[in-house]
Amino acid sequence: MALSLAITGCSPSYVMKAGLAELKILRSRRPIPEVILDTATPDKIRAKLLLVSGARKFASETLAMDVGTSYTTFTQLDRDTLALVLSASPKDKLEPKTWWFPIVGRFPYRGFFDEDEALAEQNKLKEEGFDTYLRPTSAFSTLGWFSDPILSTVLSQNEIGVVETVLHELSHNHLFVKGQINFNESFATFVGRTGTIEFFCKPPDFSPENVLCQQAQARLRDQKQFEAFFSRLIGDLQMIYQNDDFSYSEKIIQRSKLFDQSLKYFTEKVQPSLRAISYQNFRTIPINNATLLAQMRYHTRLAEFDDLMEEQGSLRATIAYIKRNLDSKKDAFSLLGKETSIQIDG
Repeated sequence: MALSLAITGCSPSYVMKAGLAELKILRSRRPIPEVILDTATPDKIRAKLLLVSGARKFASETLAMDVGTSYTTFTQLDRDTLALVLSASPKDKLEPKTWWFPIVGRFPYRGFFDEDEALAEQNKLKEEGFDTYLRPTSAFSTLGWFSDPILSTVLSQNEIGVVETVLHELSHNHLFVKGQINFNESFATFVGRTGTIEFFCKPPDFSPENVLCQQAQARLRDQKQFEAFFSRLIGDLQMIYQNDDFSYSEKIIQRSKLFDQSLKYFTEKVQPSLRAISYQNFRTIPINNATLLAQMRYHTRLAEFDDLMEEQGSLRATIAYIKRNLDSKKDAFSLLGKETSIQIDG
């Protein structure tokens, strides 16, 4: 996630609080080699930090990404969550509310280090009639402005999740298009999950026969299966919202029926076939436009990224092609060819 520049915002008090939280994180950094050699470091943390260093080297040398000095240090947080991220949308359209940030432009979400402030802003938006979604995040990228540390919150994931997160966040360092959040996050998702399979399935460090390779492949299969279901849901929802014969109230009624039907289908048909990821959050988090847009932000036209990689021959070549041909004045998704799926950006 690109929580760029310490999640800076517009109000002076917001900027100050976010800046102080960021400063605390940066001042608590320790070099990863030092933490690995420290006898007080738990074995599980040491093993995952070795993976972080390996993934960073893989991103730099194998994928030829500009990783800067990010993820050469480690910060132990005194909490389970780095920050809370708030997003919102009108109830009758898949259109994100956006916030303006210095330098990086508009974002379809806003981050908070203070839970009370996040909840207050969420309640304010609810009173204004918005769908809202407040969720925790364990990682962020300052887009190369600072030397981002790997955080203890990231290391709470399993090995595959750690590597995927590292590659995802380093993708933001390498490539970030101002004002095109869906492209940035979807590109990072593509690099993160495709790179993770390559990392765990290719010599010299790993091989196709090792358990982590097989788990990474199963994870990707589940991701693609869920995305197919999710894409159908979005398509059906758009048909409701774009129906001019429906009043506002009728759209809300129809979407409620669709959400109930989709949840039932997911529970009975999709979830039982998943092997590596349960997607339990889809059942426990209320479905609304804000939660759906948050999912879409990371999963826009991913199949077309895969198609482009097939044309280019490798992940490294695909990353280089996108970087080389990117024109910030145009829709970055145009690099994938003709648009064949729904695209909604902030």
